[in-house]
Amino acid sequence: MSETPMNALQYRFDGPEDAPVLILGPSLGTTWHMWDRQIPELAKQWRVFRFDLPGHGGAPAHPAGSVAELANRLLATLDAVGVQRFGYAGCSLGGAIGAELALRHPQRVASLALIAASPRFGTADEFRQRGVIVRSNGLDPIARTSPERWFTTGFAAAQPAITDWAVQMVRTTDPGCYIAACEALAAFDIRAELGAIGVPTLVLVGSEDQVTGPAEARTLVAGIPDARLAVVPGASHLAPVEQPAAVTDLLVRHFSSAWIPGYETGQHAIVAAPVKPVIAPPPPPVAPVAEITAAAAQPEAAVRADPHEAGLKVRREVLGDAHVDQALATADDFSGDFQEFLTRYTWGEIWSRAGLDRRMRSAVALTALVAGGHLDELAAHTRAALRNGLTADEIKEVLIQSAVYCGMPAANAAFKVAKEVIREETTPQE
Repeated sequence: MSETPMNALQYRFDGPEDAPVLILGPSLGTTWHMWDRQIPELAKQWRVFRFDLPGHGGAPAHPAGSVAELANRLLATLDAVGVQRFGYAGCSLGGAIGAELALRHPQRVASLALIAASPRFGTADEFRQRGVIVRSNGLDPIARTSPERWFTTGFAAAQPAITDWAVQMVRTTDPGCYIAACEALAAFDIRAELGAIGVPTLVLVGSEDQVTGPAEARTLVAGIPDARLAVVPGASHLAPVEQPAAVTDLLVRHFSSAWIPGYETGQHAIVAAPVKPVIAPPPPPVAPVAEITAAAAQPEAAVRADPHEAGLKVRREVLGDAHVDQALATADDFSGDFQEFLTRYTWGEIWSRAGLDRRMRSAVALTALVAGGHLDELAAHTRAALRNGLTADEIKEVLIQSAVYCGMPAANAAFKVAKEVIREETTPQE
């Protein structure tokens, strides 16, 4: 077990101290115990390192809002224990962390396994909506439905103890850390970068996975140059829990045959027992592609970046992809220039300023819309306020405050709109 500073992760080791290190990354809402049934076999050949996500499994609740931040915290933890190079297997969000490591820190990753993973997990709207549900109702609605997402119907019915374990695991997660992890998945998108993953990669997916299924797995395999696909029959999203023997066997075969020897791991390596190869050997080392050159002369005056791209990103994060896509799709020769103007200045200039956080900007926007009587815009900005972290009670207080300064009729009309939006957005989907 570990002492866990804010920039590190809670972890544990299993297996021989002088064996090469194999890291197992967990899925959102789970703990390192999701890998318990892999440990007896994997620890025969590897020094297995497991970690908990922030706020999961009793880990300190220091939220991390991006996959990159989670990867950096993992590296800080590994640096602290002297591990430099390692194999990595991760499930779902744990897989995203592994892909991030392979892209940003390729010198650290010897071999990779992505389980129930995707280059983009659903849509940003889906994960931000999940964050609204948790902020409004706590984790209980998510916990109660987790077995439906994680396991096949037959397994959940036949294994009530494991089903109950899954529900309790989610319920005991810190809500703020869960919401931050949802934000991390909402922003994660490496579809254009898959070709830069340069390590041998096993892409493993349950045949019945309805969250990140075989279609997403095939996208990974098509994009990663040295990738192989393994489909586990009779398994859903948490394949390591539902089909432990099959997943363990695939991991042993992959890391035994695709491990790159001769690299410093921070520990003395033990050569794994020979296993029938199932994956082609890795390509020869790639020569450096760039050299350090003298710094180029700086221009006399820097050209200010066009705020349109940044504005479109913020607009989507605040209002949601569906809302923005509809607005852009209906733009024509008459309204197209206005949409450009709106994106560039409202979102790229004002909403992107650092002086106020998004919660405060949402509160100001709601008040201004009430004052102007713009009820047609109020619904969208009430949804945005929930996404930006305002609770239903806080929105209520904003509207009550606006009644004093903007007038009772305006606030009364605003309450009717906001009440319906809040009901739609915060009611869990059964």
